[in-house]
Amino acid sequence: MSEIRLPSLGAEMEEGTLLEWYVQPGDEIHYGDTIALLDTEKAEIEMEAFESGTIEALLIEPGQTIAVGEPIARLVSAGAGAPTDASAPTAERPEPRPAPSEPPERPRPEATEVTPAPSPAREAPKEWRPEAAARDAEVAPPAPQVGRIKATPLARRLAAERGLDLSRISGSGPHGAIVEADIPEAGSSEPAAPADAGTTGASTASAARPEAPTDASRSERRREIIAAAMTRSKREIPHYYLATTVEIEPAIDWLADRNRERAASERLVLAALLIKAVALAAREFPELNGHWRDGSFHPSEAVHVGMVVSLRDGGLVVPTFADADQRTLEDTMAALRDVVGRARAGRLRSRELGDATITITSLGDDGVESIFGVIYPPQVAIVGFGGIHQALRVEGRLHGTQPVLRATLSADHRASDGQRGSRFLQSISQRLRNPEQL
Repeated sequence: MSEIRLPSLGAEMEEGTLLEWYVQPGDEIHYGDTIALLDTEKAEIEMEAFESGTIEALLIEPGQTIAVGEPIARLVSAGAGAPTDASAPTAERPEPRPAPSEPPERPRPEATEVTPAPSPAREAPKEWRPEAAARDAEVAPPAPQVGRIKATPLARRLAAERGLDLSRISGSGPHGAIVEADIPEAGSSEPAAPADAGTTGASTASAARPEAPTDASRSERRREIIAAAMTRSKREIPHYYLATTVEIEPAIDWLADRNRERAASERLVLAALLIKAVALAAREFPELNGHWRDGSFHPSEAVHVGMVVSLRDGGLVVPTFADADQRTLEDTMAALRDVVGRARAGRLRSRELGDATITITSLGDDGVESIFGVIYPPQVAIVGFGGIHQALRVEGRLHGTQPVLRATLSADHRASDGQRGSRFLQSISQRLRNPEQL
């Protein structure tokens, strides 16, 4: 038996809110199945299973906010043998769910009440130190808290910003922990009302999906998250910056030739070439591809390229293109269309927010000639691309113009130096001048 825990879907993620379960106790799941819908403040994310087995119990309800690493369900691993109820019928077992490439339809089961089995005792993570739970649902109001107050990191930060005493706020989270929804707005004299103390376990089959944050509040929160991550990056990472001008005419001509006979839905765009060129260059220069953790650089054998995507209601997300150096351009283009569309709709999947090993950012569509990105920890490099513009070309006595774009590199001086960074940029440039090699 194992526990399904809330995964980290980004270096800055501290907690998440369950919006909806797609599974129920007794359901058989497989690696890659979508099992829940989470709100991470940056977007609504469809959480996928990281192992196969049978759901034994759901430990939290829609609307609950918990810290990263906390258990949300119990799973009987495949082959371990699921516990059975002698009084339950032994008829049909759930049908296997579709493969990860085709996310299953969200199940709409009939309303039932499911009470999970008690969890085995274990030491809780440092951020959560719940005391013994009440044995009776109808208990008296809680006594004043002694020692560490149970609260999520976001709730603590909001309380500090608003000058509120956490000891005077009732928590509605797991084991009475204070969550974001419990923190009253600035100027409010009353804390948010706690959830019903008698509601425990995972009676989620009939629970209505809670309201997601408004676009305005989500956009504001995204900007806070981005600002915090970038402030940390600039404070802790010794950046160095390089730039080069790339002759992009060969790539433009090659794309026009390749797309001439293609339907509009199958045409390649320059972004696909940029992703592939960066991925191949990152494989060639491993000191720019990996993560800085625990005081040292850990190069990655795989190349997972993150692509900064701007959202319509403000803010950014960075979906990841796994194994980008091994994809064909057609595969990269198909993934780009799919992922960018769902990112802007706020419906990414958890595997698409994995740990990128290098990131690309571009403002070319907005007419910007160059952009120097801020490294996204724990990565050690980010590549920037500006828009295509005309530059003077001189060949002997002939003068003319040619299309170019500016490629930039922001890199961590602890993992690489300017010479290697310069060669990395030249590798990208050379590949874009010879697009047939991509």
